[in-house]
Amino acid sequence: MLSLIMMELKQLKAILAIFEYGSFTAAAEALETVQSNISAHISKLEHELNTVLVDRSTGQITPAGRIVVDCAKQINSDIEDIPKALATFEDKITGVIKLGLIGTTASWLVPWLFQQVPKKWPNLKPQYTEGTSFGLEQELLEGYLDLIVTNLPTSSSGIISSPLFNEDLVLVVSTDHSLAKSKSIHMKDLQSLQLLLPAPGTILRTEINAAAKKAGVTLQSKSDIDSIRLIASLTFAGCGPAILPSTSISDYLSNKFTGIKIMDLNPRTVGIARRNEPLVTPSVTAIIKLLDTNLITSRRLPKGVNVLPIKPILLQRQTKNRNFLNKNEDPRPPE
Repeated sequence: MLSLIMMELKQLKAILAIFEYGSFTAAAEALETVQSNISAHISKLEHELNTVLVDRSTGQITPAGRIVVDCAKQINSDIEDIPKALATFEDKITGVIKLGLIGTTASWLVPWLFQQVPKKWPNLKPQYTEGTSFGLEQELLEGYLDLIVTNLPTSSSGIISSPLFNEDLVLVVSTDHSLAKSKSIHMKDLQSLQLLLPAPGTILRTEINAAAKKAGVTLQSKSDIDSIRLIASLTFAGCGPAILPSTSISDYLSNKFTGIKIMDLNPRTVGIARRNEPLVTPSVTAIIKLLDTNLITSRRLPKGVNVLPIKPILLQRQTKNRNFLNKNEDPRPPE
């Protein structure tokens, strides 16, 4: 069996520098050493692995060298992550975490977080952003947010998610509406109503259309609106009934509006999501664990919300994407 005991970090840094800067000379300049040292590191590494890693005639990394480069990147990243990993002790969770939430969930979950986070981590400062599911996903992928609470399923492979809770979808009408006294209804009871509906293509509209089709019903749209929060505002302003999450009816509105459960419309699933990255930062870990343990035992959950256990994958280290090894293109920028 090949022994890698003699492999040194400076040898791996040497091949990474050649890969990044394109030559022995440029690598030596980047590492603030001389070319002979770079050559010696590569020769020792090639001897240890018993293969050629750099083509001396061209200065280019060989196919075997590309594999070593990729592994060296992972090792280098792991070393850089050590200080961050040490910070996972609860008394060292500090700084800012940027959390994005869909509007109807933010209205009750953010006040809950306002109470819970300072109790456990007084030095952790959450920043809250409200948005649509699509907008929040984009901000998460671009690094503007660390964690999002959004409708599931998500649309990007660059995001890891887990269900957080299921929430009843209800018909919201004024208390003087003809259906207001009903304890529950079915999709067929909606076909004569002019509804404020989510815009076509949104997750909620797709679910509503699927349930209506299954029930043999064609819903009448008074207006299509690309925001659940805006639909709720218009409904509460008297513009018409709507199909909304049960949490959209705040306590102060409960004497004027009521939510009637739609029996043949499945609850919506709201989840928590992060970027698909190798490291789960301490602050992200803290919020995920808080939601997984404290939220599920909370006695102050809104009506119609059923909290679910968070999947362990959200706290697990992920493998870096190595797809470029299967391509012919060089991932380095042109010189």
